[in-house]
Amino acid sequence: MPVDNPHVTIVIPARYASSRFPGKPLALLAGKPLIRHVYEQATRVPKVAQVLVATDDVRIHESVEHFGGRSTMVTRPCRTGTDRVAEAIRELPCEIVVNLQADEILLSPDLLLDLIDPFLAGDAEMGTLRRPLERREEFAQSSVVKVVTDRQGKALYFSRAPIPHVRDHVHEDVDAPFASLHVGVYIFRRHTLNRFASLSSGELEEAEKLEQLRALEHGIPIHVWETTHASLRIDTEKDLEKANASWDELVARHVHG
Repeated sequence: MPVDNPHVTIVIPARYASSRFPGKPLALLAGKPLIRHVYEQATRVPKVAQVLVATDDVRIHESVEHFGGRSTMVTRPCRTGTDRVAEAIRELPCEIVVNLQADEILLSPDLLLDLIDPFLAGDAEMGTLRRPLERREEFAQSSVVKVVTDRQGKALYFSRAPIPHVRDHVHEDVDAPFASLHVGVYIFRRHTLNRFASLSSGELEEAEKLEQLRALEHGIPIHVWETTHASLRIDTEKDLEKANASWDELVARHVHG
């Protein structure tokens, strides 16, 4: 595993109980559990010292250890994946922490470099990624989170709703070329992550079920950088079926291409 920067740690929060897809981290994609795909792709990212799965379920913990990965059990109840990440790093000597979702398979390690490189080069406390919406129908899908930023790249808002709303577009098939999809990966300085986990949940966070809104509600700026690199998000069992059907093509185009 690359060790260019010993202070950068990737933590993958993974829980078994999911209302839409129970047991998702252990579901098989091309014969391997999803959590293994996520973990192994994370280990390909340069400038990262360690990758760790943080889980509340012994089945996930044992699966990760079985394929040679590193896992820690977090038994304390956690509100969100980011809170689980904060709990997992309590005893780890890391200053920069990346929260990589357990259902977000990197198709190129450069995706996380688009997050890590500018973060290390600047003074942001918390950051994330966006990329242009590729399909028109994504703009209206509540499962696709959108983000809008100011001119300096700081997040103004994240929403499951179509934002920004274009008042004078009266037809649903009008493109919104300035709309951005939020890629659900986060990077924190350690003290900011600890502060985030200590804060009360916000009203917007509860309404949208988006943990990053807690940071905005409490005045923690989130810098948003753009990436053009692809990832594979598995949200539902239908997503998994599609991914299994197209896996060889995805590997040929991205992972080995």
